[in-house]
Amino acid sequence: MEAARRGDRDAFNELVRSTYRDIYSLAYRLTGNRDDAADVVQDAYVRAYRAIRRFRGDSSFSTWMYRITSNCASTHLSRRSRQRTEELSDEVPIVDQRPEQDPSLRAEAAVLRHHIDRAIRALPERLRQVVVLRDLHDLSHSEIADELGITTSAAKVRLHRARQRLRAVLQRTTDLGAGQTASVHHEEQGEAAP
Repeated sequence: MEAARRGDRDAFNELVRSTYRDIYSLAYRLTGNRDDAADVVQDAYVRAYRAIRRFRGDSSFSTWMYRITSNCASTHLSRRSRQRTEELSDEVPIVDQRPEQDPSLRAEAAVLRHHIDRAIRALPERLRQVVVLRDLHDLSHSEIADELGITTSAAKVRLHRARQRLRAVLQRTTDLGAGQTASVHHEEQGEAAP
C-alpha cells in the first residue's frame, strides 16, 4: 500500500490483483450486466490510481475500493438509463465450483443462486447497493452509511426493505417452482394437477 501511494505501479497492480475478484463481483451485482461491470471496474481502478496518494488509510484498500466502485456504478447506471432503453439480458450462468458437492446439489445451488441474483438485480438501485454491500461484502451498517453518504439508520431501513423484497420475490419463485414440480409429479402419475 505504501509503495503504491509513492507511485509504484507494480505495487498498485498487486493491489488490483488482490482485490479484482471482489470488486468485479460488487460491480456486477450493482449493474447486473457483465459489460457494464467491466466498465465500472475499469473506471473504479483508474479513479483509485489517480487518487491513491490521497488515500489516508482510515479503512482498508478493499473498503476504499468498494466505495469507489459503488460511486462508479451509480454514475454508470445513471448515464446508462439516460442513454439506453433496450432490455438487458439476465442470462448469466452462476456455477458453484466446490468439487466436494455432488452434481444434484450443485445444480440446486446454481438454480438458487440464479434466482437470488435475479432478485437482487430487480431491486431499485438504492436498495440493491445496501444489500450487496452488507450481505455480499460484509460491510457494517456504519460502513455502508459512509460508502453511500447516508445515515446509519437509513442504511438499516434500506437493508430491511431490501431483504423484505428479496424474501417476497424468492418466496413467489419457490411457490412457482413447487407448483411446477407438483404438476409434473401428477402428470407422471396420470393424475390431474391440483
